[in-house]
Amino acid sequence: MSNFRRMLRQTLTIARRDFIATVLTPTFLIFLLAPMLFASFGALGSLGARAVGEGGGARERLYAIAEPAAAARFRAADDSARDFLSPQAMPPALEVVQPEGDPAAQARRLLAQQERDVPAVLYGSPERPSILHASSVSRSSNYLAMLAEQVARDGRAGITAPLSQPRFEQVTRASGTIGGKNAAAGFAVIALFAVTLILASQAVGTMAEERSNKVIEVLAAAVPLEAVFLGKLIGMFGVAILFVLFWGTVIGNVGAVLPGGAGPLSGIAPAVGLPAFALLFAVYFAAAFLLLGAVFLGIGAQASTPREIQMLSLPLTLFQMGMFALSLTAAGKPGSWIATFAQVFPFSSPFAMAARAANRPELWPHLLAIGWQALWVALTITIGARLFRRGVLQSAGPKFRWASLVGR
Repeated sequence: MSNFRRMLRQTLTIARRDFIATVLTPTFLIFLLAPMLFASFGALGSLGARAVGEGGGARERLYAIAEPAAAARFRAADDSARDFLSPQAMPPALEVVQPEGDPAAQARRLLAQQERDVPAVLYGSPERPSILHASSVSRSSNYLAMLAEQVARDGRAGITAPLSQPRFEQVTRASGTIGGKNAAAGFAVIALFAVTLILASQAVGTMAEERSNKVIEVLAAAVPLEAVFLGKLIGMFGVAILFVLFWGTVIGNVGAVLPGGAGPLSGIAPAVGLPAFALLFAVYFAAAFLLLGAVFLGIGAQASTPREIQMLSLPLTLFQMGMFALSLTAAGKPGSWIATFAQVFPFSSPFAMAARAANRPELWPHLLAIGWQALWVALTITIGARLFRRGVLQSAGPKFRWASLVGR
């Protein structure tokens, strides 16, 4: 048997061992369902915050003090205006009341009431309205001024019903919208970052555990350390693929039980098309995972205690957060210098190029990027393997010193 075949067989043996040891445990089921737990807690928090916000919004009121002749026009103008406003820009509900005695004093009483929050109150004629408001910058008072202008114009023209009867026709766009492309770019960057960071960071803990119970010494005595390193990296990658396939299937089938357009990936329209985008996403996921996994394995081999794990993994995590911020900024500014820099820099390139696949339809830059990333994956694995060998061989001896490695 040739050396290459022996090395390959030993590598796959280590990969199978690590994969089975990780997957066939109750802990892996908890790890596999961890995103569901996080999503559940996030949904509960969101529902609670939304309930609190809606509860406060339900107690808000705008008031218009108007005579019966103008009251109906105020209500009609308010209904018409709300048809053109988004939920985020919707003002509080308008309540039209009849004047009682002094309208100015009545308006101040309405503004100062305790059972409701009243941003603004209008009184007087539509042609010369007076508006009281509590905030120095009040959009609600501007909204009431707009309603008064509309009521005055309708009253002068004698208009009592809408003059136009629009006909709406939906047309399918030939290409995705800018919003859909941006949504796909943001999804690509966030999904790649979250999955690679969660999965690759497990290598540090695994290495420390095997060093503490002397398993790594047994493996090092049986097979070459390079085979151990590559086998662990491939085993981790197999676990990552299983994780991604599971959640990809779950997310892809959630839309089947939800109303149209309400799925988790609704509105995502990548520029290269969904099939090409899925393929490129898989390639860039592999590149990002192998880059980060090799670094974590190499650095993790230097740690022997939980304290050292924290000290080593924290700078790597902060570095990845920086790459995430850089790629997310590049996704929002396609074609800019920062996007070009993020696409060329090796450790942000997978994230930024995945975002480019969502923003730009050209495919040829991805061929160059894949070759560039493959070069850096090979370089990172080589350096990581040397760090791994250095750390494992000194596991029972003196502590690892960076100066000794640099001096070589």
